[in-house]
This record gives sequence, structure tokens and C-alpha cells, in this order.
Amino acid sequence: MPTTFRPYSPNQATLLPPSPADWLEQGHLVHFVSDLIDSLNLHAFYARYEGDGRRNSPYDPRMMLKVIVYAYLTGTFSSRQMQKRVVEDIGMRYLAGENGPKYRALAEFRVRHLQAFGSLLRQVIGIAEELKLIGKKRVAIDGTKIRANASKRKAMSYGRMQRTEEELEREVAELLERAAREDAAEDAEFGPDNSGQEVREELRRREDRLEKIREAKRRVEERQRQIDKAQGRSESADGVPNDKSQDNFTDPESRIMLTSNEGFQQGYNAQIAVDDQAQIIVGTAITQAASDMNMLVPMIEQVEEQLGATPHEVLLDAGYKSEANFQGLEQKGVRGYVALKRERKGGASYDRAGEGPATRRMNERMKSEEGRTIYARRKCIVEPVFGWIKEAIGFRKFSLRGLSNVIGEWNLICFATNLKRLHVLTAALS
Repeated sequence: MPTTFRPYSPNQATLLPPSPADWLEQGHLVHFVSDLIDSLNLHAFYARYEGDGRRNSPYDPRMMLKVIVYAYLTGTFSSRQMQKRVVEDIGMRYLAGENGPKYRALAEFRVRHLQAFGSLLRQVIGIAEELKLIGKKRVAIDGTKIRANASKRKAMSYGRMQRTEEELEREVAELLERAAREDAAEDAEFGPDNSGQEVREELRRREDRLEKIREAKRRVEERQRQIDKAQGRSESADGVPNDKSQDNFTDPESRIMLTSNEGFQQGYNAQIAVDDQAQIIVGTAITQAASDMNMLVPMIEQVEEQLGATPHEVLLDAGYKSEANFQGLEQKGVRGYVALKRERKGGASYDRAGEGPATRRMNERMKSEEGRTIYARRKCIVEPVFGWIKEAIGFRKFSLRGLSNVIGEWNLICFATNLKRLHVLTAALS
């Protein structure tokens, strides 16, 4: 007896159009993203369009926001890929409705509203508080290196800048002299209205490169002046940068940093503070410094701003240890658990003496059984969140350039991470 297969007619038109809401099951992430964004105050996204009298109707910010956030949640950060998925991906098509935003519109919307993503992060933290998913008692803070949208091959050291500048100045002078000779010869042979362009084009390229080198030198020198000022050096100090100080031509605000598994890369140091109770991100920051040391107190202040309360306890690795930081924690009334040496296989080891009274008190706390037990929680609180961001979501490189843009994108990815965490937690409660 022959097998009877189910009917298959891919070109068959439907009598009644299906509802887009029926394309995906009820508990799908798409519905959660749509419903949660509908519940947020989006005034900051709509305010830019009020009373501008434009003829062409812009895309609804609510729709654009849903498409971009869902794209980030599912590992798509390129606006061109977002445009492609709006056509091919059922979830993206549902969120876009009858719209088909092009990549340029998506990219411009993201950049235009970068500062507003911080408000979304605060609102989703507030939702987590209402659901009693944030304890406000204990947080863990850590940083990770995220690659910039720039290659380290586009960076140059200050010493090489000086050498290249001198070389280019000589080449420009030689090309100017050569151009003058050729102009004179051509004028004599062909008349003043005819002249060659080859030397002039080469001269223009060299002059453009020379100006870029000089701009990069000025940026490095200004950074050195700021460092000298912060360290209390007098204005009479030479203020000359170290020959190894670098600047990147693609993203001058990024820095060369050592990553855990990719060696030295052009990037930023991305910071998060994570609440102990349900691993919700409650504080974010971006620093251009490879070291975490100067970020302890600013991150505590970020948590205070987001939660309206100071955490009782904070857990950090040895990258944040310093006498000044420990004194800052004590002044805020925060009980810190901070490693005094890098963790190694077999557990963490700690300094025996310390360098000051606050460090000695921290050393005593970390040597106690209670201190070791509490500190052991750090890896279970903050490190999985970085794992979700880098492995589950796939965010390993910023799409945008410049410190302010990177801060906005980091707030966006942390908002998306919290949203995905809420989806998991609320599904478990239902």
C-alpha cells in the first residue's frame, strides 16, 4: 500500500490571512520583548520628534526599539543584518509589523537615541525590584575587556609618530621642491595652463597623512598633560609622553588592552555590578583604563544611583585592591570582600601584612572562614553574567566608535541582558 503524505503546497494562498501573533508560541521571547517595551516610559525616544513638522512620517520609535533590542538579544548587532532579519526572521517580522526599516534608518535611530538607553536600563531594574528579584544587600563588581570597532593595526606609538612626522615633513618638502621644478619646466614647454597632476596627488596624500599624525600626537600629548595634572605635577614639567604611548586612528578614544584569550587588542574596559539575589545588572560603566582599580567607588555610586540604596556588601577580585579603595568602602559603610592577590588554581592567596590600616583590616577579613565563604560567591554572581553577554548573546565587539557611543551601546547590551534574565525568571515563576 503506498504511503500517503501530508499535503505540501508552498505556493498555496490562504483564504484568510493568518494573525502574526499566532506565528510564535505564547511564551516566546518576542512576545516578552514586545510587552515589556510597551510597558516602559519611552518619552525620551519620542521627544526628539515632537513639533518638528517633518513631511515624511518617521518610523514609530517603539517599533524600532523592539527590533533593535530583540536583534541584540539574539546576537545581531549589525544594522545591515538587522534589515536582513526583518525580512527573513519571523520574530523580527512580527515586531516590525508592516514596516521594513532599512539598515540606515536602524543605524541612525540607534546612534540618535544612545543616551536614552540608560533610562531603559533604570526602568528594567525598577521592574526587577517590583518583582522582588533584587536584594540590595550584596553585589559583585567586575570588568571585562570588549574589543573596540577599530583594529590595533591602526594604532601608532608616540615614538613612531615622531619619526613618521619627521619623515613626512622631509618628503613633503622634497615633493614641493619637485613640484616647483616640474611646474617651471612644464610652463616653459607647454605654457602656464598645462601642468601634471601626479606630484600634486602624491603631495596631497602625504600632507593628509602628516596632518593625521599631528592630530594623533596632539591627542597623546593632551592625555599626558591630563595625567600630569591629576598626579599634581607642576606646569613646568616637560609633559612629554612615553615613546610607547599609543593612539588609534580609527577610534582615538579606545585603548590597547590585554584580553584574557585574544592577547592585546584595541578596546574598552566594560564594568558591571550584579545583585546577588537573581543576577540582575544594577550598575554599568565604561573606562578607557585597562586597570579596574579606579572603578571601585564609581561603581558603588552607580549602584546607589540605580537602586537608591547603598549595598551592604561588595565582592571584587584583586584588580580593585588599594588602600584608597578600602578606605572609600569604609567611609560609605560598605563591607568589602576584595582579594589581595590574584586567584590561582587551588584558591586565592592573600597578602599577610598589607600596605595600610584599611588593607590590614581587609586582610584579616579575607583570612577568616566567613570572609572566604562570602568571597567564594563572587564567581557565581558576576562571572556568569559576562558569560551570558559574550557567549549566549555573542557580544564581543562594540559596533560603534567613541567613548560616549560605546557607553550608550553598553547600556543597551546590559538592558537587553537584564530583559533576557527577566524572561527566564518570570517564565519559571509562571
